Amino acid sequence: MFKLEAHGKTLELDAPVVMGILNVTPDSFSDGGEFAAYESACRHADEMVAQGAGIIDIGGESTRPGAADVALEEELKRVIPLVEYVARYHDVWISVDTSKAELMRQAVKAGAHIINDVRALQEPGALEAAATSDVPVCLMHMQGQPRTMQQAPQYEDVVSDVKAFFRERIQACQAAGIPRERIMLDVGFGFGKTLEHNYQLLANLDEFHEFQLPLLIGLSRKSMIGGLLGREPKDRLAGSLAGALQSLQLGAHIVRVHDVEQTVDTVKIFNICRQLRR
Repeated sequence: MFKLEAHGKTLELDAPVVMGILNVTPDSFSDGGEFAAYESACRHADEMVAQGAGIIDIGGESTRPGAADVALEEELKRVIPLVEYVARYHDVWISVDTSKAELMRQAVKAGAHIINDVRALQEPGALEAAATSDVPVCLMHMQGQPRTMQQAPQYEDVVSDVKAFFRERIQACQAAGIPRERIMLDVGFGFGKTLEHNYQLLANLDEFHEFQLPLLIGLSRKSMIGGLLGREPKDRLAGSLAGALQSLQLGAHIVRVHDVEQTVDTVKIFNICRQLRR
């Protein structure tokens, strides 16, 4: 079974791990900047750890459809103090959600254990920064960029096309000096995909086990749930849990969520049923 290693710590993935989302942005699609202030973000991190999150994923740039870019200095100001806070006060894994090489370097130095990049290390210097970080990386698939990705996403076959993307990025990572055991994959629900594309990926998630790498799944409160159910972001809990359970049943290793307590309960039910299955 897979395990992650960073800063002398080991995270076993023989049972699914819940990753709590900590967006320190004023324009997050799901919480509207509720945790943009440092103090409220710290309290929310405390709460998610108490609820059972094994990883806290800290992001300082919104990647919702139509989102504008954030300057490096602003993103550093938002993210690094929180990485330092969580590293100081909690024995939990820390993920940094960024595409910027300099932020990757500074976040790892501040105590981050995972680089989680929606652009799959394609920005200038990102491959090199990740290669020298000696921490796991998550490569996410996105068609286009956040500003334009939802305008007209098209695929020959979305599952096959995302697989082809992963093959190319895994090869690029290995060529840059990132060993395969430090790579995770995220199919990128909602990032340059129609409603049908998203559910094709979710229904066929088990096909991505051909890479023999951990799968990180992020569909919490996303438009794929709202579009199907007609619910606003904060009313998408039931749909988010259903999506999380479907992905767990198809072999997801990490689920990235806003609603940590309820997802931890879902994972516990899933685990006991898996253990007792004859």
